[in-house]
Amino acid sequence: MPEVIFNGPAGRLEGRYQPGKEKTAPIALILHPHPHPKFGGTMNNKIVYDLFYMFNQRGFTTLRFNFRGVGRSQGEFDHGQGELSDAAAALDWVQSLHPDASGCWVAGFSFGAWIGMQLLMRRPEIEGFISVAPPANLYDFSFLAPCPSSGLIIHGDNDRVAVPSDTDALVEKLKAQKGIMITQNVIEGANHFFTDRVDELIEECGLYLDKRLGLVEGGQEETMLLR
Repeated sequence: MPEVIFNGPAGRLEGRYQPGKEKTAPIALILHPHPHPKFGGTMNNKIVYDLFYMFNQRGFTTLRFNFRGVGRSQGEFDHGQGELSDAAAALDWVQSLHPDASGCWVAGFSFGAWIGMQLLMRRPEIEGFISVAPPANLYDFSFLAPCPSSGLIIHGDNDRVAVPSDTDALVEKLKAQKGIMITQNVIEGANHFFTDRVDELIEECGLYLDKRLGLVEGGQEETMLLR
């Protein structure tokens, strides 16, 4: 897994990159949580790390990176606006290496989910997303009008950071839009950080991705409640 440094809007950005085996492999960009130490916001966060490998194991060219001011990435935290520019630069960088990529996905955890959903509004090539514990109570998601891509919103019902009722309201708003399918997956008993439940989280994300890629049979359920 090569360590990479590429140019971002506020200086160099540090990442980890794993190309797919096929020339036309689709791209997946994985975005980390808020850089406050309480949220474990680096590209080495376990959920981010596991999502990275989940996509790569399915043949994707995969990139995760540190937002500005995190790790060896230059710049300072910018409360979302600069981080969105960082994500766009990261996608530009990996696309420049893989101009024949057959598709593009974005996945993010918490703050990274908010950035990822903003990115898909600006990049029509993003055909799918996975948003883990999007903090709809802390950040404005009204830009999703309309949401251009189908995707998975997955969260715990014991989340004290991204309040489940606000996540439910976000999902209901998105479900009312035509032409896309939003799958909501609620893991019972899981908190914001999926303590002792990360393996279950990644398993469910992988199952959703397999269904979207046609690797397993069965249609998407709009809401799944896991016990």
